[in-house]
Amino acid sequence: MTSRVLIVDDDPVQCRLLEEIVRKHGHVAIVAEGGEEALAVLDRDDQPFDVMILDLVMPGLDGMGVLDRLRQRAEAPPVIVQTAKGGVDVAVSAMQAGAFDFLVKPTSPERIAVCLANAIKLGTLQNEIARMKRSLTGTMTFSDIVMRSPAMARPRELAERATRSAIPVLIEGEPGVGKELFARAIQGSGPRRAKPFIAVNCGAISGDLPESVLFGHEKGAFPGAEERHVGKFQEAHGGTLYLDEIGELPEAVQVKLLHALQDGEVTPIGARQPVRVDFRLIAATDRRLVDLVSEGRFREDLFYRLNVFPIWLPPLRERHDDIAEMARQFLARFAAEEGKKSLDGFASETIGLLTASTWPGNIRQLEKAVFRAVMLADGNELKPADFPHLALADTAAPSPVIDRTAADQNAATAAETPAAQVRHMMPAPARPLLPVADISQFPHYGATWILNERGDVRNFDALEEEVIRFALDHYRGRMSEVARRLGIGRSTLYRKLKDYGIESHDATAA
Repeated sequence: MTSRVLIVDDDPVQCRLLEEIVRKHGHVAIVAEGGEEALAVLDRDDQPFDVMILDLVMPGLDGMGVLDRLRQRAEAPPVIVQTAKGGVDVAVSAMQAGAFDFLVKPTSPERIAVCLANAIKLGTLQNEIARMKRSLTGTMTFSDIVMRSPAMARPRELAERATRSAIPVLIEGEPGVGKELFARAIQGSGPRRAKPFIAVNCGAISGDLPESVLFGHEKGAFPGAEERHVGKFQEAHGGTLYLDEIGELPEAVQVKLLHALQDGEVTPIGARQPVRVDFRLIAATDRRLVDLVSEGRFREDLFYRLNVFPIWLPPLRERHDDIAEMARQFLARFAAEEGKKSLDGFASETIGLLTASTWPGNIRQLEKAVFRAVMLADGNELKPADFPHLALADTAAPSPVIDRTAADQNAATAAETPAAQVRHMMPAPARPLLPVADISQFPHYGATWILNERGDVRNFDALEEEVIRFALDHYRGRMSEVARRLGIGRSTLYRKLKDYGIESHDATAA
């Protein structure tokens, strides 16, 4: 898998040798001729480096000086130190200064390649651990999200603008595209950084509980309320409240949510006086709220308050440039968790398979696929045979192009508009732009496209298989719910899972 390697050496011959070895193994090599130049490259490059190969003896800022500077940085790549004057004391000093490995010139290309692979693996794991820590502490930024694909340029631009304002943000996209991750990056890049980030899945709250969960209740407010409960709005005071699947909120709760947005206060159930709360609301949905409004299932006035700054995240099938990097992050984490230290990468044909897949379940499906492959793998790299379900699953055609121009322009304007005017902005949700050959109206979201890449109607079995896969992911593997929504019996569903070779080990009976 392609990684970025920074070579720091003042010897042109050694630089050319290292460049050849790095590129032979499929990585990108960038050369700096001295310590100061290397630090300047690290500062100005937008994309991080996965490893640095550093010469110790150089004019000006030498290798030990570079190591000392790197220790003062929050993030730095693993460093492989090389020197022609290698003694035990020099090696110990370099390792104590933070070097990952120590090589004495001349070193064989094979030894350099092994050392390089180990350093890249370590760096990926360290970055994943650091990213998870920042997510927990509310300090995650957009640099923690894999966004090399051009399809993510506009969402990132809008999200960065959103950090400058406290207006509500609505993140739209299919299930599993990383909406919560994006919401955490918005908070971690703004003035509410390191403040509480309270995430609530509105679709997972059953019965009459949503009002109590969100707004809290006083002791004795209703039968069973034996203790006072602080709601999520109060927990998010000073920080961010993230409401996922907001379209699932009951109408009574929608009314109170609208009041909280307008007045900045909530009234717990059974309380006599409202409570002032300071929060930034980020809502997310995998459904078109405007359709729910037309069906009478979502309040129109609340929709207008939430839709002032919409950000649409594209599905993973439109982010081919990001798939390999995401897969590598998942591999590093799962290999460490499962104790498979020998696993250090993907075979080149495996990357081709992952990139070519359509991933109807998006990032969540990719994560589960890598986890399953790690559990099955026996060698030191993941092969296509470790992803048997992908060979038959991805027959879907490329998705239609989504036109987000109108919503993007409205969102950009909203970021620079006074709050009083923003309340009345009503951006119209965009509709897909259909290819000339298409005659049917595709939905804004969904996993199934009726036509294949040639413009012909797809085979019915392929459509049925994809619908089942999507339903399993959408309803979190709850077999009873999947069967009910598809209008078939559970025995029929299990039979179809077997017929299509769909794994059901993550499914639940509920």
